[in-house]
Amino acid sequence: MGKGGDASAPSRIGLELSDKPQKYTWAEVKKHITPDDAWIVHQNKVYDVSSWHEHPGGAVIFTHAGDDMTDIFAAFHAQGSQAMMKKFYIGDLIPESVEHKDQRQLDFEKGYRDLRAKLVMMGMFKSSKPYYAYKCAFNMCMWLVAVAMVYYSDSMSVHIASALLLGLFWQQCGWLAHDFLHHQVFKHRKYGDLCGIFWGDLMQGFSMQWWKNKHNGHHAVPNLHNSSLDSQDGDPDIDTMPLLAWSLKQAQSFREINKGKDSTFVKFAIKFQAFTYFPILLLARISWLRESFKTAFGLGAASENAKLELEKRGLQYPLLEKTGITLHYVWMFVLSSGFGRWSLPYSIMYFMTATCSSGLFLALVFGLGHNGMSVYDATTRPDFWQLQVTTTRNITGGHGIPQFFVDWFCGGLQYQVDHHLFPMMPRNNIAKCHKLVESFCKEWGVKYHETDMVVGTIEVLQHLSKVSDDFLADMVKEFPAM
Repeated sequence: MGKGGDASAPSRIGLELSDKPQKYTWAEVKKHITPDDAWIVHQNKVYDVSSWHEHPGGAVIFTHAGDDMTDIFAAFHAQGSQAMMKKFYIGDLIPESVEHKDQRQLDFEKGYRDLRAKLVMMGMFKSSKPYYAYKCAFNMCMWLVAVAMVYYSDSMSVHIASALLLGLFWQQCGWLAHDFLHHQVFKHRKYGDLCGIFWGDLMQGFSMQWWKNKHNGHHAVPNLHNSSLDSQDGDPDIDTMPLLAWSLKQAQSFREINKGKDSTFVKFAIKFQAFTYFPILLLARISWLRESFKTAFGLGAASENAKLELEKRGLQYPLLEKTGITLHYVWMFVLSSGFGRWSLPYSIMYFMTATCSSGLFLALVFGLGHNGMSVYDATTRPDFWQLQVTTTRNITGGHGIPQFFVDWFCGGLQYQVDHHLFPMMPRNNIAKCHKLVESFCKEWGVKYHETDMVVGTIEVLQHLSKVSDDFLADMVKEFPAM
């Protein structure tokens, strides 16, 4: 077992200065895949980060235990951050031991690292403060209009319109919090965190730390299934069983969940998942509110990775998170009650209209970004670039939906492929980056998928239907009497 959590270990400093560092094969690195025994590789250097729960970015570091983190490290960190890793250095990787990399693959990896360096030189990672000031002001105007529609009107149709506008406001708050918490806007990360608490905890009721843990994990390992029960290398965004299965393997996992017993509910849910997909999206925000409240007030965690982070590290901003979420429910209670004028059923109607519409607006964009795209086992994942590109879908205008609406509604995530490759690139520059990414993919023959919102949604439903059909066919093979 490693000793990465012991940052003061004198052997590390001595090894770093040694003329003959220890040499490790790729097979040896792959043995260390759990948080308690985690080795990672960065630029052919091996680091033992076992039990390093003090990692500034949280437990996301364990998603690459037993793997090469060179490119995901660059995607998440500012230049110079690697200096912190020196104390965990234990030796060098033997490059020749990585059998799955031929010369073309090495040239390909050098190519996309050179592209990243070019984008840095072009200033593509510098945000436009006036752009984000405008987006923040526009969002607050949406909120004020939704509040005014309730305060000044007694019309039910106006109140329903207000609830829908509030749902759209929450969706747009999600994109703003997303940008701030990816540190696209400010170089000083604390400023981004504080803006994330405002747009997340206070305005949406979503815990900043819950979101960062979940979303950073998703970025690190999109559409991956865990390599083992003890590893942390699976994507939390596709951990949707027993309601939705995104691969046959995931559908079959219900037996493991139920300790070998069949589940009538799970089989029913998977069989009809293409029909229940949109109803589930309507309720998505309720689940996110619940998990956020549990995270902020220490009542539980949504995943093993989040649980590990909370148990070992705790909340980064405990008072601000609790205060923000509490104040969110205060202003939401006042608004949902019609400032004290409405009956309880009417108040519930308003709240559920806003909440369900927001869940649909948010999850629709999330689903278009990744659902129905390639799904991999963590043990057979491709390199960083191909993983991000093949698991992700870009969205364009089409079928009567204009491009300007797509750009606004999706909040920059219409360029989901480009965002996943460069998550710290601010929204105001991502469109400029798109052509370079598209050209690079064509040059190297990497599949690059984009389509409009209508076709993309059809693709998601067809994928869910195919998994259902494959699952039912598998059940018939195992139980021929069905």
